[in-house]
Amino acid sequence: MVRLLRPFGRAVTYTRWLHLFMAVVWPAMWWYIFDPLWAWSTAVVLLAFAGLVPAMRTVEGLQARLLLLGQRHDSRSAEIVTAPSATWGDRGRTTLWLVTRLALGGTVSFLTVHLPMLTDDLVRTAQGDSPDPATFIQVPGHHWWYTLLTPLPLIALAAVVVASGHLMTLLAHRLLGPSPAERLAALEERTDQLLERTRIARELHDSIGHALTVAVVQAGAARAAGDPAFTDRALDVIEETGRAALEDLERVLGVLRESEKPVSSRPTLTDADRLLESARAAGAKVDAELTGPLDTVPGPVSREGYRILQESLTNVLRHAGAVPVQVRVKVADRALGLEVRNPLAAEVPGPGRGSGLRGIRERAALLGGRARTGPDAGDWQVHVELPLR
Repeated sequence: MVRLLRPFGRAVTYTRWLHLFMAVVWPAMWWYIFDPLWAWSTAVVLLAFAGLVPAMRTVEGLQARLLLLGQRHDSRSAEIVTAPSATWGDRGRTTLWLVTRLALGGTVSFLTVHLPMLTDDLVRTAQGDSPDPATFIQVPGHHWWYTLLTPLPLIALAAVVVASGHLMTLLAHRLLGPSPAERLAALEERTDQLLERTRIARELHDSIGHALTVAVVQAGAARAAGDPAFTDRALDVIEETGRAALEDLERVLGVLRESEKPVSSRPTLTDADRLLESARAAGAKVDAELTGPLDTVPGPVSREGYRILQESLTNVLRHAGAVPVQVRVKVADRALGLEVRNPLAAEVPGPGRGSGLRGIRERAALLGGRARTGPDAGDWQVHVELPLR
């Protein structure tokens, strides 16, 4: 019993009722002035033309969200579109929605008036009075047991109000919901957002991981050296690397705070000298050879190449320490080649182990390239090829 009464404790039940009443206000005014058949048929024709206006979809969508869904702002509310109609299919569905809302609203409004009148007639006839001749169902005779039937019209009205409200909400999701093209666009946008957040997580891993690795290596080397001059240089490197990592962190947090803000000022291979100097300052003996026009490499390729180089140098410092490192970056006509080699350490990560190696392969695969990581002729090698187109 309590469950049946629960909808009447919710404001959305009454706002849905109001939504149906609003659909018949102006046709009802015509009904009292002109012929009823002419008034309702003219209303249907006008609504058919109104549904072809693109802005009508916005008006009806906003009303549906406010009155049919109430204060809910979940994923279901996003299924009612408030954008203007973009295709003839959208206009057709809007027209069908307007006509359906008029028909259902007229039916509910009629029952809202006449069902309470029927209850009143049952009471009057049970007492021996005459029923109201305007009631759509005339109660015959005068019987005392009509009093027992008086709750039935009100119960029927309550059921009509709740059921019609649910039906209008379902129809709103179908007729005012996104078209297949809009659903595809929303899915693509959501996919882009997820990919962007995955990329941001990788960048944070690369940037912060590189900075922490350099700081740990420099601090350990300074403690072992016991040389004040070397310690000062190590602190300078730690400060510079930490400042660069903070800049990356601030930029990424800015992108997360403003999801529509375009990603800008991301480092590219033209900034590779900063990485090489950071690795040298950490003790690695870097032999770098960069050939070809790096400034002509497309932005996505250059940015991902920078992150791959950063992750490779970080892995060298983390797993091998201050060892000789060969870095080769070559820009050819159709591909960017990147190779990092260093002597094998005592403990070598196996193939596929470590989030850094997985990140390198994933970045390369994302751009249609390929990456090889593993032992090669006594060295540990990272070899990546990225297509320029």
